[in-house]
This record gives sequence, C-alpha cells and structure tokens, in this order.
Amino acid sequence: MPSLFPKQSRSPVYSRAFAVIALLGLSALVQADSETEAEAIPHVGKMARANYILYQSAGTPKAFAIAPGGAWAWHADASSDAVAERQALERCQSNSRQRCVLYALNDRVVFDAEQWPTLWRPYPSTEQAARADVGTSVGSRFYDLLWRNSDDKSVSLSSLRGKIVFLHFWGSWCPPCMREFPSLKELHRASTNQFGDDFAMVLLQVREPFIESRHWAQDNDFATLPLFDSGAVDGTSNTLSLSDGKQVQDRAIAQVFPSSYVLDRNGLVIFSHYGPITDWSEYLPFIADAVQVTKPKRETLGLSEP
Repeated sequence: MPSLFPKQSRSPVYSRAFAVIALLGLSALVQADSETEAEAIPHVGKMARANYILYQSAGTPKAFAIAPGGAWAWHADASSDAVAERQALERCQSNSRQRCVLYALNDRVVFDAEQWPTLWRPYPSTEQAARADVGTSVGSRFYDLLWRNSDDKSVSLSSLRGKIVFLHFWGSWCPPCMREFPSLKELHRASTNQFGDDFAMVLLQVREPFIESRHWAQDNDFATLPLFDSGAVDGTSNTLSLSDGKQVQDRAIAQVFPSSYVLDRNGLVIFSHYGPITDWSEYLPFIADAVQVTKPKRETLGLSEP
C-alpha cells in the first residue's frame, strides 16, 4: 500500500545552501570566540588583539608573548615549541622595558594571572638604590624634580621618598593626554582608597603655563586630580627644574606626551610608559604588589610588635 505521506527528497541545491549557512554560522561562532579570547589579553591594544586572532590560525609550533605596558609579539611555524617561545619573548622584549612573559603556546593559553602583577619585581634594596645612576630607565634613580604645590610652595620629588610614586607628564594642548584623563581620575580614586599615604600621584604640565592646564582640568571635571605646577611658562618652555637648581630637558624625561613613570619607595623607576594608557585600573594590582612588598617592617621603624 503506498504511503499517504511520501518521503520528500531534498534537492542538491537546497542541501548545498544549508551546508553553506551552517558553515557560516560555525565560522561566526569561531570568530566570536577568537575575539572574546583576544579581549581577555591584559594591557594590550587593538592591534595586539587583532594579531592574536591571526595567531590562532597560524601554523604550529607557535607562541604569543606580552609585557606590562602593552608590548607583545608572536612567532609561528617554528622548528619546535622552545624556538617559538624564545622568538616570541625576544621580539616582545625588544619593544619593552618590562619583562615579557608567555601568553599562549600553540593553541593553549599559558598566561599566569597570579604572577602577572609581580613582574615589576625584584624591587631594589635601599643599598642597591644608593648605588643607582640617575636616569629614566628601569632601575635608575629618577631626576629629583622640583615643582610648586597648590600653596605655591616648592616640593622636590625626593621629599616623597617612602611612598610609591606615580609621575605623569601632560599638557592640555595634547589630545592623547586629554583622552587619558578619565582613566587617571579613576586611578586616583581607586589608589586613594586602597593605598592611602603609601602612594602618591604627581601630574606635571609641560610646555604651557599651569593656569591654562588647571583651567582645562576644572572645565572638564578633573580638578580633584593631584595637579602641580612644573614651572613651564609657555609653549616654548622645554626644561624642568631640579632640586639642585639645575634644569633638565623635558624630552630627556618624556620622549612623547603623555609619559608616565612609577617609582619605588627609594625613588627608583620600576615602570615607565610613553604614550596614553586606556585603562590605568589594570595597573592597580601591580601598584598593590609594590606597596605591600616594599612596606617597611615595624622593627625598621623602631616599633615593637603588638
């Protein structure tokens, strides 16, 4: 007896169309997963994340490396895992003053989130700090700058010894500087709550009078930030004052504007970055590590244990 509901055959064209749609859907899911994985990489920008998506489809052995501050590099089609790792780290290190670490090896993320905030270590001892040369490289003693505070009194950088110091050079004439200020405001709010007197922020204007930079900050709701007068009087001012009465070229300190440094309790550079950073809150765990690891012991302060 013939079936009342004869089996319907599917045309080859329909089958191919269905297969194409399924493949496009699968491709979209894979792309979405790749973008999500790329967004998880700390500190890096859009170019690094786009390259990580390319990295995921590259040939093995391969490795992807990153550093605090946003440096990154990758190497693929290597002769071995060890070669891929070495090449990625070396390429990353050539673009960073910070220590590069492996983020991914082949198709596996090997990033150590617990180790990441400790990469500013080791922090130099007081004895090592006493022997450090003056300069801006990591491990150098930063120039003893002199500026004026809100009471129009002179303040030297060395007077902040004993604190972790965030030092920032900017100008209201500088578009990247202005775009960075919301992130700096959040860093100031969060660091004040977390670290108190163990941490200080110093924002110094360059190549413009302080009154202009302060007016811009007031007009844009940034007046609560720790803004100080570097002494620049106009757009031609290209030096900064030192506590010994000498001057230093601002470009010797800041290759571009904005530029930022983090100094340890002895005034030594533990982090530097040239250019804007989108999210300074990513550095709070690093600052927390520096604050805690270098905190003076009670016996050092002449206090007895409770």
